[in-house]
Amino acid sequence: MDRIRTLILGAAGRDFHNFNVVYRDDTRYEVVGFTAAQIPNIVGRTYPPDLAGPLYPAGVPIFPEEEMASLVDRLAVRQVVLSYSDISYEYAMRRSAIANAAGADFVLLGPRATMLDSRRPVVSVCAVRTGAGKSPASRRIAILLRERGLRVAIVRHPMPYGNLSAQRVQRFAALEDMARHGCTIEEMEEYEPHILSGSVVYAGVDYADILEQAEAEADVILWDGGNNDLPFYRPTLHIVVADPLRPGHELVYYPGEANLRMADVVIINKVDAAGLEAVTRVRENVRGVNPRALVVEAASPVVADQPERIQGRKVLVIEDGPTLTHGEMRFGAATVIAKRFGAAEIVDPRPYAVGSIAETFRTYPAIGMLLPAMGYGAQQVRDLEATIARVPCDAVIVGTPIDLGRLMTISQPVVRARYELQELGRPDLADALAGLLDQPRAAPRRRGPAATDDSAPAL
Repeated sequence: MDRIRTLILGAAGRDFHNFNVVYRDDTRYEVVGFTAAQIPNIVGRTYPPDLAGPLYPAGVPIFPEEEMASLVDRLAVRQVVLSYSDISYEYAMRRSAIANAAGADFVLLGPRATMLDSRRPVVSVCAVRTGAGKSPASRRIAILLRERGLRVAIVRHPMPYGNLSAQRVQRFAALEDMARHGCTIEEMEEYEPHILSGSVVYAGVDYADILEQAEAEADVILWDGGNNDLPFYRPTLHIVVADPLRPGHELVYYPGEANLRMADVVIINKVDAAGLEAVTRVRENVRGVNPRALVVEAASPVVADQPERIQGRKVLVIEDGPTLTHGEMRFGAATVIAKRFGAAEIVDPRPYAVGSIAETFRTYPAIGMLLPAMGYGAQQVRDLEATIARVPCDAVIVGTPIDLGRLMTISQPVVRARYELQELGRPDLADALAGLLDQPRAAPRRRGPAATDDSAPAL
């Protein structure tokens, strides 16, 4: 029987995981390529043979997603698989329309096919949108678990933007480990706060191998999800963060609504910053699709060091890159601090942007006067440094979780701003975690469905 020729739409993360657990060893399918979106510097590369397995001795090429329709024709693709996240339903279904119009089926893989089971309890922390406040929630949960005397291994949603073979399994226990693995700014933003709080973080490409190593040193696996993606491991407790600064988004983004419907616990975050009407709307939407979920309400207080550098000054505001780009947020911690401490002016960085930073502004014009801390490669970090140097300002407010001063020279005075998570009233996250270890675990399944498993994708 001819193998089903398959094209996987991705962003260097979920796409590789879906390939590894569903398609890599299944002789019914032939994956003829990945496509790349959202992340720069991925197109033109190859998913390497040592990761792709014996069915793919030359590896799997990565094409630009813009070529999807022509690829379906040129490569005789029968099945197009959407394998990235934080996209609107309109955007997702436009991909479906393009695939169908070209003659291919359009597939969305679900948890039964893609989640791996662990021998340890798994707490997953996901969100309905990028920038909802998942990272502070993950840090808070890690602290609560450690206070119970549990060894916690944090497994972070993938961001493998470098040498994929070398990044098969990554372990971060010290800041030096990030330099050793050649981490991008986007990776450091997620790993550094966990490391500084005393946690060990795993990430990489092959999440079955990652799980095996994490289980060896942990009592509990904490899945720290990215974008609004579903967890790669089947959760014992699934915690999902909702954002009332974007009310309604929890019902119109993929796969954020799936996360919401699956959640055991929903954190309605940022209630201190959102209006009552918006919080009420999110609360009602949660109850409408998942009335069984435990709802925790939380504030996101913003803290800053050396705020005296702000009052009456012209400031450059730097925010988390992905939150501003495909996350579509229009402000972050640095913006809040600039306004709270009386900045005289937020300087528009766009006239001073160079290279890939200028290109980011062209691609995402709604970013406006905020500078996204983009750093997907060494050249982009240099472009960010050059852009900051050119902006005529008295101070730079950095709203990313990392110390940019470790990565580049910033001549202007720097103020660092960050969000924390503060539960309001009861129930709180301690209530949500109660009884976690009493729940039974399934027998572990490492590599996804076997070729005869009826949970595998079918035409």
